[in-house]
Amino acid sequence: MKSRKKIIFNGVFLVVVFVLTIYGVFHGEDLSSMMSAIHEADKKWLVPGIGLVAFFIWGESIIIWYMMRSNGIHLKKRSCFLFSSVGFFFSCITPSASGGQPMQIYYMKKEKISIPVSTVILMIVTITYKLVLVVIGIGVAVFGRGFVHTYLQGILPVFYLGLALNIFCVTFMTILVFHPLFAKAIMVKGLKVLERIHLMKKKENRLRKLEDSMDTYRDTAAYLKNNPMVIVKVIGITFVQRMALFAVTWFVYQSFGLHGTGFWEILFLQAVISVSVDMLPLPGGMGISETLFLTIFKPVFGTLLLPGMVLSRGLGYYGELLISAIFTVAAQLTIGQEKKKKA
Repeated sequence: MKSRKKIIFNGVFLVVVFVLTIYGVFHGEDLSSMMSAIHEADKKWLVPGIGLVAFFIWGESIIIWYMMRSNGIHLKKRSCFLFSSVGFFFSCITPSASGGQPMQIYYMKKEKISIPVSTVILMIVTITYKLVLVVIGIGVAVFGRGFVHTYLQGILPVFYLGLALNIFCVTFMTILVFHPLFAKAIMVKGLKVLERIHLMKKKENRLRKLEDSMDTYRDTAAYLKNNPMVIVKVIGITFVQRMALFAVTWFVYQSFGLHGTGFWEILFLQAVISVSVDMLPLPGGMGISETLFLTIFKPVFGTLLLPGMVLSRGLGYYGELLISAIFTVAAQLTIGQEKKKKA
């Protein structure tokens, strides 16, 4: 019943945010001119953009496949692609991308992959995924002062907030992994404080569950210590994967026949949006992503700003949502079926 209520809540929340986003972005705009500009865009530049979105999803599947093999689990690459699609689909439709990994663990369990193994692997994916954003964000903030002054003046509070939240998340998860006893002490203390101020009901088995969950972090630490080159390679793949999705906006820029802004400028502007919205409790950063695009890309797209945002966001988020949704259906129909037949 709780699960059903959560699904209904997430569905309603997604629809409400989507409607408010559509209203906020398009209210008072000349929609006929926007559609005309989109129609005139050179479609041959958009096809590679779609390919980059598919590559983005495929990139995580390669990471999962690679780390599974390092754990002695041999999976087909197409199964890993389905796991990746499931993760991205549920991340796109749930606040703070909170639904992706639980659903991946569920489907991995159907393939007889133990929950501790899948949890450790997905935790490493999360850490590296956010670590890349942190490195890019710090690089922009420290070494790109001219870039910041030119493009980011209007969104600096949001950018720094997003960067700070990502740094906190990566730091906290790293502490959990490498200092489980210290992390346990912090979490037990926090749990008691929450119970004392009546934000949580006191339950005897909650501490036991917390202790059990710390085993996962110890396993992750052991994996990281025993497989340092695996982690280095995963970080490299993740960096390329994320850059591929950021580059979609450059292909949209080219489809309008625009010139004057370089590839790396556009790529890092799109990266700034991801850094800013990644930790916010909105499905796919919906609403805030569109607002930030319309603010920082104004000097880049000029009069084609709105159609540029529609195509960029359409490919980068809604395209990802559509592709991952199709393969999530495939996952539902195929994952675990061979195991059932053999049984």
